[in-house]
Amino acid sequence: MRILTVLTYYRPHASGLTIYAERLAKALARRGHQVTVMTSQYSADLPLDEMVEGVRVVRVPVAFRISKGVVMPHFGRMATRLVRENDVVQLHLPQFDAAGVALRGRMWKKPTIITYHCDLLMPPGLLSRAANQGILLMNELSARFAHRIVTNTRDYAEHSPFLNRYLDKLEVIPPPVELPPVTPGGVRAFARNHNPENRSPVVGLASRFATEKGVEVLLDALPVILKEYPSLQVQFVGAYKNVVGEEAYFNRLYPRILEYEKAGIWNFLGFIPDAEMPAYFSNLDVLALPSLNSTESFGIVQIEAMINGVPTVASDLPGVRQPVKMHEMGKVFPVGDSAALAHCVLEILGNRPAFIRDPQPIQHQYLPDTIAESYERVFYEIMTEIGLTEQKIAH
Repeated sequence: MRILTVLTYYRPHASGLTIYAERLAKALARRGHQVTVMTSQYSADLPLDEMVEGVRVVRVPVAFRISKGVVMPHFGRMATRLVRENDVVQLHLPQFDAAGVALRGRMWKKPTIITYHCDLLMPPGLLSRAANQGILLMNELSARFAHRIVTNTRDYAEHSPFLNRYLDKLEVIPPPVELPPVTPGGVRAFARNHNPENRSPVVGLASRFATEKGVEVLLDALPVILKEYPSLQVQFVGAYKNVVGEEAYFNRLYPRILEYEKAGIWNFLGFIPDAEMPAYFSNLDVLALPSLNSTESFGIVQIEAMINGVPTVASDLPGVRQPVKMHEMGKVFPVGDSAALAHCVLEILGNRPAFIRDPQPIQHQYLPDTIAESYERVFYEIMTEIGLTEQKIAH
Protein backbone atom coordinates (compact mmCIF):
# COMPACT_ATOMS: atom_id res chain seq x y z
CA MET A 1 0.00 0.00 0.00
CA ARG A 2 1.20 3.52 -0.78
CA ILE A 3 0.37 5.71 2.22
CA LEU A 4 0.46 9.52 2.26
CA THR A 5 0.73 11.13 5.69
CA VAL A 6 0.17 14.89 5.92
CA LEU A 7 0.94 17.20 8.83
CA THR A 8 2.27 20.74 9.30
CA TYR A 9 5.36 19.87 11.35
CA TYR A 10 7.36 16.64 11.22
CA ARG A 11 10.63 15.56 12.75
CA PRO A 12 13.15 16.87 13.67
CA HIS A 13 10.54 19.21 15.19
CA ALA A 14 9.80 17.77 18.64
CA SER A 15 6.23 17.53 19.93
CA GLY A 16 3.84 14.79 20.94
CA LEU A 17 2.18 15.01 17.52
CA THR A 18 5.39 14.74 15.51
CA ILE A 19 6.64 11.85 17.63
CA TYR A 20 3.36 10.01 17.08
CA ALA A 21 3.52 10.64 13.33
CA GLU A 22 7.14 9.51 13.05
CA ARG A 23 6.61 6.32 15.04
CA LEU A 24 3.54 5.38 12.99
CA ALA A 25 5.18 6.20 9.65
CA LYS A 26 8.25 4.10 10.43
CA ALA A 27 6.13 1.19 11.66
CA LEU A 28 4.04 1.21 8.47
CA ALA A 29 7.23 1.29 6.40
CA ARG A 30 8.65 -1.65 8.34
CA ARG A 31 5.48 -3.56 7.56
CA GLY A 32 6.18 -3.25 3.84
CA HIS A 33 4.20 -0.16 2.89
CA GLN A 34 5.53 2.74 0.83
CA VAL A 35 5.12 5.73 3.15
CA THR A 36 5.39 9.38 2.13
CA VAL A 37 5.16 12.23 4.65
CA MET A 38 4.14 15.63 3.29
CA THR A 39 4.99 18.47 5.65
CA SER A 40 6.41 21.99 5.84
CA GLN A 41 10.01 23.03 5.33
CA TYR A 42 9.73 24.97 8.58
CA SER A 43 13.51 25.46 8.67
CA ALA A 44 15.49 26.44 5.56
CA ASP A 45 18.25 23.94 6.33
CA LEU A 46 15.89 20.96 5.96
CA PRO A 47 15.97 19.14 2.59
CA LEU A 48 12.89 19.33 0.38
CA ASP A 49 12.88 15.59 -0.33
CA GLU A 50 14.72 12.87 1.60
CA MET A 51 14.46 9.28 2.82
CA VAL A 52 14.55 8.86 6.61
CA GLU A 53 14.60 5.27 7.91
CA GLY A 54 12.43 3.95 5.10
CA VAL A 55 10.03 6.93 5.01
CA ARG A 56 10.06 9.50 2.22
CA VAL A 57 9.73 13.03 3.62
CA VAL A 58 8.56 15.74 1.21
CA ARG A 59 8.73 19.29 2.56
CA VAL A 60 6.90 22.26 1.08
CA PRO A 61 8.68 25.65 1.29
CA VAL A 62 7.27 28.17 3.77
CA ALA A 63 6.66 31.71 2.54
CA PHE A 64 5.91 33.23 5.95
CA ARG A 65 4.48 32.44 9.37
CA ILE A 66 1.43 33.53 11.32
CA SER A 67 2.15 32.73 14.98
CA LYS A 68 2.87 28.96 14.96
CA GLY A 69 1.15 28.51 11.61
CA VAL A 70 2.93 28.47 8.25
CA VAL A 71 1.83 29.69 4.82
CA MET A 72 2.94 27.47 1.91
CA PRO A 73 1.85 28.78 -1.54
CA HIS A 74 2.86 25.55 -3.29
CA PHE A 75 1.08 23.26 -0.85
CA GLY A 76 -2.00 22.69 -3.02
CA ARG A 77 -0.03 21.72 -6.09
CA MET A 78 2.12 19.28 -4.13
CA ALA A 79 -0.95 17.83 -2.39
CA THR A 80 -2.61 17.19 -5.75
CA ARG A 81 0.40 15.29 -7.04
CA LEU A 82 0.99 13.24 -3.90
CA VAL A 83 -2.65 12.30 -3.29
CA ARG A 84 -2.86 11.05 -6.89
CA GLU A 85 0.36 9.04 -6.47
CA ASN A 86 -0.73 7.28 -3.26
CA ASP A 87 -3.42 4.76 -2.38
CA VAL A 88 -4.55 6.06 1.00
CA VAL A 89 -4.31 9.33 2.92
CA GLN A 90 -3.74 9.92 6.62
CA LEU A 91 -4.02 13.44 8.04
CA HIS A 92 -2.95 14.69 11.46
CA LEU A 93 -5.23 17.38 12.95
CA PRO A 94 -5.34 20.19 14.01
CA GLN A 95 -3.99 21.36 10.63
CA PHE A 96 -5.13 24.34 8.57
CA ASP A 97 -4.31 22.70 5.22
CA ALA A 98 -6.05 19.39 5.92
CA ALA A 99 -9.42 20.16 4.31
CA GLY A 100 -8.05 20.47 0.78
CA VAL A 101 -6.14 17.21 1.12
CA ALA A 102 -9.19 15.39 2.52
CA LEU A 103 -11.30 16.73 -0.37
CA ARG A 104 -8.78 15.39 -2.87
CA GLY A 105 -8.87 12.04 -1.13
CA ARG A 106 -12.65 11.90 -1.34
CA MET A 107 -12.76 13.07 -4.97
CA TRP A 108 -10.23 10.53 -6.15
CA LYS A 109 -11.64 7.66 -4.09
CA LYS A 110 -8.66 7.36 -1.77
CA PRO A 111 -9.43 5.96 1.71
CA THR A 112 -8.86 8.97 3.97
CA ILE A 113 -8.30 8.89 7.72
CA ILE A 114 -7.95 11.80 10.13
CA THR A 115 -5.89 11.30 13.27
CA TYR A 116 -7.28 13.90 15.64
CA HIS A 117 -4.84 14.76 18.41
CA CYS A 118 -6.56 17.48 20.43
CA ASP A 119 -8.90 20.45 20.42
CA LEU A 120 -7.21 23.74 19.65
CA LEU A 121 -7.31 26.57 22.21
CA MET A 122 -5.57 29.71 20.99
CA PRO A 123 -4.38 32.51 23.31
CA PRO A 124 -6.50 35.68 23.58
CA GLY A 125 -6.29 38.28 20.83
CA LEU A 126 -7.96 39.21 17.56
CA LEU A 127 -5.39 37.49 15.33
CA SER A 128 -5.44 34.31 17.43
CA ARG A 129 -9.23 34.25 17.40
CA ALA A 130 -9.29 34.62 13.61
CA ALA A 131 -6.69 31.86 13.23
CA ASN A 132 -8.67 29.64 15.59
CA GLN A 133 -11.86 30.11 13.59
CA GLY A 134 -10.03 29.35 10.37
CA ILE A 135 -8.59 26.12 11.71
CA LEU A 136 -11.95 25.09 13.18
CA LEU A 137 -13.54 25.56 9.76
CA MET A 138 -10.82 23.51 8.08
CA ASN A 139 -11.22 20.79 10.72
CA GLU A 140 -14.97 20.67 10.06
CA LEU A 141 -14.50 20.32 6.31
CA SER A 142 -11.80 17.69 6.81
CA ALA A 143 -14.08 15.65 9.06
CA ARG A 144 -16.89 15.73 6.50
CA PHE A 145 -14.63 14.59 3.65
CA ALA A 146 -12.77 11.91 5.64
CA HIS A 147 -13.97 8.31 5.85
CA ARG A 148 -12.79 7.78 9.45
CA ILE A 149 -11.55 9.83 12.40
CA VAL A 150 -9.03 8.20 14.73
CA THR A 151 -8.54 9.38 18.29
CA ASN A 152 -6.79 7.96 21.35
CA THR A 153 -9.83 7.35 23.58
CA ARG A 154 -13.60 7.44 23.28
CA ASP A 155 -13.61 9.37 26.57
CA TYR A 156 -11.90 12.31 24.89
CA ALA A 157 -14.10 12.09 21.79
CA GLU A 158 -17.34 12.19 23.76
CA HIS A 159 -16.23 15.34 25.60
CA SER A 160 -14.74 17.15 22.60
CA PRO A 161 -17.06 19.78 21.05
CA PHE A 162 -15.60 18.80 17.67
CA LEU A 163 -15.37 15.01 17.87
CA ASN A 164 -18.67 14.34 19.60
CA ARG A 165 -20.50 15.30 16.40
CA TYR A 166 -18.61 12.67 14.39
CA LEU A 167 -18.88 9.62 16.64
CA ASP A 168 -20.30 7.64 13.70
CA LYS A 169 -16.89 7.96 12.00
CA LEU A 170 -14.83 7.33 15.12
CA GLU A 171 -12.09 4.72 15.46
CA VAL A 172 -10.29 4.43 18.80
CA ILE A 173 -6.63 3.55 18.35
CA PRO A 174 -4.14 4.24 21.16
CA PRO A 175 -0.95 6.17 20.39
CA PRO A 176 2.30 4.42 19.44
CA VAL A 177 4.84 4.31 22.26
CA GLU A 178 8.40 3.19 21.74
CA LEU A 179 11.48 3.69 23.86
CA PRO A 180 14.90 2.02 23.65
CA PRO A 181 15.84 -0.48 26.36
CA VAL A 182 17.52 0.75 29.51
CA THR A 183 20.40 -0.81 31.43
CA PRO A 184 21.06 -0.56 35.18
CA GLY A 185 24.34 1.15 34.35
CA GLY A 186 22.53 3.74 32.25
CA VAL A 187 20.10 4.44 35.09
CA ARG A 188 22.94 4.93 37.58
CA ALA A 189 24.88 7.16 35.19
CA PHE A 190 21.82 9.33 34.62
CA ALA A 191 21.36 9.72 38.37
CA ARG A 192 25.01 10.69 38.84
CA ASN A 193 24.76 13.33 36.11
CA HIS A 194 21.43 14.88 37.07
CA ASN A 195 20.99 14.15 40.77
CA PRO A 196 24.52 13.99 42.23
CA GLU A 197 23.26 14.78 45.73
CA ASN A 198 20.96 11.76 45.50
CA ARG A 199 17.88 13.72 46.53
CA SER A 200 14.84 11.55 46.99
CA PRO A 201 12.05 10.99 46.13
CA VAL A 202 12.08 12.33 42.58
CA VAL A 203 8.93 13.72 40.93
CA GLY A 204 9.01 14.12 37.15
CA LEU A 205 7.45 16.62 34.76
CA ALA A 206 7.99 15.89 31.05
CA SER A 207 6.54 18.53 28.73
CA ARG A 208 7.03 21.94 27.22
CA PHE A 209 6.85 24.78 29.73
CA ALA A 210 3.44 25.95 28.53
CA THR A 211 0.33 27.45 30.09
CA GLU A 212 -1.88 24.43 29.46
CA LYS A 213 0.59 22.08 31.20
CA GLY A 214 -0.32 23.37 34.67
CA VAL A 215 3.19 23.82 36.07
CA GLU A 216 1.83 26.16 38.75
CA VAL A 217 -0.44 23.38 40.07
CA LEU A 218 2.62 21.35 41.03
CA LEU A 219 4.35 24.47 42.36
CA ASP A 220 1.39 25.14 44.65
CA ALA A 221 1.43 21.49 45.81
CA LEU A 222 5.15 21.42 46.64
CA PRO A 223 5.03 23.00 50.14
CA VAL A 224 2.68 20.23 51.35
CA ILE A 225 4.76 17.46 49.76
CA LEU A 226 8.03 18.92 51.08
CA LYS A 227 6.75 18.77 54.65
CA GLU A 228 6.76 14.96 54.34
CA TYR A 229 9.74 14.68 51.97
CA PRO A 230 12.10 17.66 52.48
CA SER A 231 14.81 16.09 50.29
CA LEU A 232 12.46 15.70 47.30
CA GLN A 233 13.54 16.84 43.84
CA VAL A 234 11.41 17.81 40.83
CA GLN A 235 13.05 16.99 37.49
CA PHE A 236 11.60 18.93 34.56
CA VAL A 237 12.40 17.49 31.12
CA GLY A 238 11.54 19.50 28.01
CA ALA A 239 11.83 22.98 26.55
CA TYR A 240 11.41 25.67 29.19
CA LYS A 241 13.27 28.79 28.00
CA ASN A 242 11.97 30.92 25.15
CA VAL A 243 9.08 28.59 24.31
CA VAL A 244 7.16 30.41 21.56
CA GLY A 245 4.13 32.17 23.03
CA GLU A 246 4.95 31.08 26.59
CA GLU A 247 7.58 33.62 27.60
CA ALA A 248 5.21 35.59 29.87
CA TYR A 249 4.04 32.39 31.55
CA PHE A 250 7.62 31.32 32.29
CA ASN A 251 8.58 34.79 33.54
CA ARG A 252 5.59 34.80 35.89
CA LEU A 253 6.44 31.45 37.49
CA TYR A 254 10.23 31.50 37.38
CA PRO A 255 10.81 33.67 40.50
CA ARG A 256 9.10 30.94 42.57
CA ILE A 257 10.96 28.15 40.78
CA LEU A 258 14.28 29.94 41.25
CA GLU A 259 14.04 29.58 45.03
CA TYR A 260 13.53 25.85 44.62
CA GLU A 261 16.38 25.69 42.09
CA LYS A 262 18.77 27.29 44.56
CA ALA A 263 17.78 24.72 47.18
CA GLY A 264 18.28 21.80 44.78
CA ILE A 265 14.56 20.97 44.87
CA TRP A 266 13.80 21.92 41.26
CA ASN A 267 16.05 20.77 38.42
CA PHE A 268 15.54 21.82 34.79
CA LEU A 269 17.09 19.08 32.66
CA GLY A 270 16.13 20.62 29.30
CA PHE A 271 15.82 18.49 26.18
CA ILE A 272 16.87 14.86 26.60
CA PRO A 273 17.45 12.55 23.60
CA ASP A 274 15.04 9.63 23.19
CA ALA A 275 17.86 7.22 24.04
CA GLU A 276 18.12 8.73 27.55
CA MET A 277 14.41 8.99 28.34
CA PRO A 278 14.12 5.43 29.77
CA ALA A 279 16.91 6.26 32.23
CA TYR A 280 15.07 9.46 33.16
CA PHE A 281 11.83 7.61 33.84
CA SER A 282 13.63 4.86 35.74
CA ASN A 283 15.03 7.47 38.15
CA LEU A 284 11.58 8.81 39.00
CA ASP A 285 9.36 7.77 41.88
CA VAL A 286 6.26 9.35 40.34
CA LEU A 287 5.42 11.33 37.21
CA ALA A 288 3.04 14.32 37.43
CA LEU A 289 0.77 15.42 34.59
CA PRO A 290 -1.15 18.45 35.93
CA SER A 291 -2.53 19.58 32.55
CA LEU A 292 -5.36 22.11 32.56
CA ASN A 293 -7.37 21.85 29.34
CA SER A 294 -8.37 19.84 26.28
CA THR A 295 -5.20 20.63 24.32
CA GLU A 296 -3.94 17.58 26.24
CA SER A 297 -5.87 14.53 25.04
CA PHE A 298 -3.92 11.58 26.45
CA GLY A 299 -0.42 12.21 27.73
CA ILE A 300 1.87 9.68 26.04
CA VAL A 301 4.50 10.34 28.73
CA GLN A 302 2.24 8.49 31.16
CA ILE A 303 2.60 5.28 29.16
CA GLU A 304 6.34 5.86 28.75
CA ALA A 305 6.60 6.16 32.53
CA MET A 306 4.43 3.12 33.21
CA ILE A 307 6.40 0.79 30.94
CA ASN A 308 9.46 1.88 32.93
CA GLY A 309 7.73 1.00 36.21
CA VAL A 310 6.74 4.53 37.26
CA PRO A 311 3.20 5.43 38.46
CA THR A 312 1.63 8.72 37.40
CA VAL A 313 -0.60 11.40 38.87
CA ALA A 314 -2.81 12.93 36.20
CA SER A 315 -5.50 15.60 35.91
CA ASP A 316 -9.07 14.38 35.67
CA LEU A 317 -9.34 15.51 32.05
CA PRO A 318 -11.12 13.49 29.35
CA GLY A 319 -8.54 11.23 27.74
CA VAL A 320 -5.75 12.23 30.13
CA ARG A 321 -7.33 10.22 32.96
CA GLN A 322 -7.57 7.06 30.86
CA PRO A 323 -4.00 5.68 31.19
CA VAL A 324 -4.31 5.64 34.99
CA LYS A 325 -7.81 4.16 34.87
CA MET A 326 -6.93 1.51 32.28
CA HIS A 327 -3.65 0.38 33.80
CA GLU A 328 -4.21 1.19 37.50
CA MET A 329 -0.77 2.72 37.87
CA GLY A 330 -1.43 5.98 39.65
CA LYS A 331 -4.03 8.45 40.78
CA VAL A 332 -6.31 11.00 39.14
CA PHE A 333 -6.99 14.38 40.75
CA PRO A 334 -9.43 17.24 39.97
CA VAL A 335 -8.13 19.67 37.35
CA GLY A 336 -6.14 22.53 38.87
CA ASP A 337 -6.52 21.26 42.46
CA SER A 338 -3.03 21.53 43.95
CA ALA A 339 -4.12 20.19 47.36
CA ALA A 340 -5.51 17.07 45.72
CA LEU A 341 -2.34 16.70 43.62
CA ALA A 342 -0.24 16.85 46.79
CA HIS A 343 -2.46 14.23 48.46
CA CYS A 344 -2.17 11.87 45.46
CA VAL A 345 1.62 12.21 45.27
CA LEU A 346 1.92 11.53 49.00
CA GLU A 347 -0.39 8.51 48.75
CA ILE A 348 1.73 6.98 45.99
CA LEU A 349 5.05 7.75 47.69
CA GLY A 350 3.71 6.25 50.92
CA ASN A 351 2.75 2.93 49.31
CA ARG A 352 4.45 2.82 45.92
CA PRO A 353 4.35 -1.00 45.42
CA ALA A 354 0.52 -0.85 45.39
CA PHE A 355 0.68 1.24 42.20
CA ILE A 356 3.16 -0.90 40.23
CA ARG A 357 1.98 -3.31 37.53
CA ASP A 358 3.66 -5.68 35.08
CA PRO A 359 4.91 -3.38 32.30
CA GLN A 360 4.99 -6.00 29.53
CA PRO A 361 1.24 -6.14 28.72
CA ILE A 362 1.10 -2.34 28.80
CA GLN A 363 4.08 -2.04 26.47
CA HIS A 364 2.65 -4.54 23.96
CA GLN A 365 -0.63 -2.63 23.70
CA TYR A 366 1.17 0.50 22.48
CA LEU A 367 3.90 -0.95 20.26
CA PRO A 368 4.11 1.00 16.98
CA ASP A 369 3.67 -2.22 14.97
CA THR A 370 0.49 -2.99 16.94
CA ILE A 371 -0.84 0.51 16.22
CA ALA A 372 0.17 0.30 12.53
CA GLU A 373 -1.76 -2.97 12.23
CA SER A 374 -4.88 -1.21 13.57
CA TYR A 375 -4.51 1.53 10.93
CA GLU A 376 -4.12 -1.12 8.21
CA ARG A 377 -7.37 -2.73 9.32
CA VAL A 378 -9.21 0.58 9.06
CA PHE A 379 -7.78 1.33 5.60
CA TYR A 380 -8.84 -2.09 4.31
CA GLU A 381 -12.33 -1.66 5.79
CA ILE A 382 -12.72 1.62 3.91
CA MET A 383 -11.49 0.03 0.69
CA THR A 384 -14.22 -2.58 0.96
CA GLU A 385 -16.86 0.07 1.68
CA ILE A 386 -15.98 2.18 -1.36
CA GLY A 387 -15.55 -0.77 -3.71
CA LEU A 388 -11.77 -0.98 -3.91
CA THR A 389 -9.80 -4.21 -3.69
CA GLU A 390 -6.20 -4.86 -2.74
CA GLN A 391 -5.57 -5.88 -6.36
CA LYS A 392 -6.83 -2.50 -7.60
CA ILE A 393 -4.72 -0.73 -5.01
CA ALA A 394 -1.64 -2.66 -6.09
CA HIS A 395 -2.12 -1.49 -9.65
